Amino acid sequence: MRLRRGLFLYRRLFTQQLRAILEYQADFFIMIGAAVLTQLLGFIFLWVVYQRIPDINGWKFWEVTFMYAMVFFTEGVGSLFFEGTWRLTRLVNMGELDRYLLRPMPTALQIFTTGIGMNGIGNIILGLVIIGQSLGHIDIKWTTGKIVVGIVLFVSAIVIRVAINFAANCAGFWIKSSGNAFPLMVHSFADFAKYPISIFSIGLQAFISAIVPFAFISFFPAAYLFGKESWGWIGLFGPLVAVYCVGMAYLVFRIGLSKYESVGN
Repeated sequence: MRLRRGLFLYRRLFTQQLRAILEYQADFFIMIGAAVLTQLLGFIFLWVVYQRIPDINGWKFWEVTFMYAMVFFTEGVGSLFFEGTWRLTRLVNMGELDRYLLRPMPTALQIFTTGIGMNGIGNIILGLVIIGQSLGHIDIKWTTGKIVVGIVLFVSAIVIRVAINFAANCAGFWIKSSGNAFPLMVHSFADFAKYPISIFSIGLQAFISAIVPFAFISFFPAAYLFGKESWGWIGLFGPLVAVYCVGMAYLVFRIGLSKYESVGN
């Protein structure tokens, strides 16, 4: 019942934000176009690299392309549906979080719908297209079990990305500066997940697999789907990692909320 009410409230809040944004249609299309162009340039860069190098540590072009697309697809979902996480620092600094705390609604739910990143639509559309093209060019022995696990890992990747973003932005409860760069620093680590982590040092592999598990967004699901025996089995832990990330994000948020001092007047 609580889940149904939460989904209902989210839909209502999201719809209100969407209506406000669509009043400025030029901005809407510019943001989508900019997102598509940015990610398309990254795809072209990969294509140029693979024209000179046939594979990177055993990973072919379309396999790496799949990982690249997974990273910006999940980023697109986070931007479109959970853009409010990136506005948490401002809400804390300006004291605007007060009105959310007074409403009879989950605070985190209200924060998620504080804004909508329309550029996320471009990332989602292009991401799905490239993911589809990648899977179409790779010889995968599909079974019912593999399809089900693939879908679960796909959903887990989205949850992990959103949870990491939310936890990183909770730093605003402690770092009161308007120029808080911590969330962007954490966000930048996702760039490493666009490529096979096996090309990086052991320390970096451990960091993006366990500390900030961006590798479970792209590399490990890809390793499972493409039958990379030395790495694929780790991808099966994706759902557990998603639960862990959500739990840690919620814990950090609750601790941060207890430190919130309001506007002070």
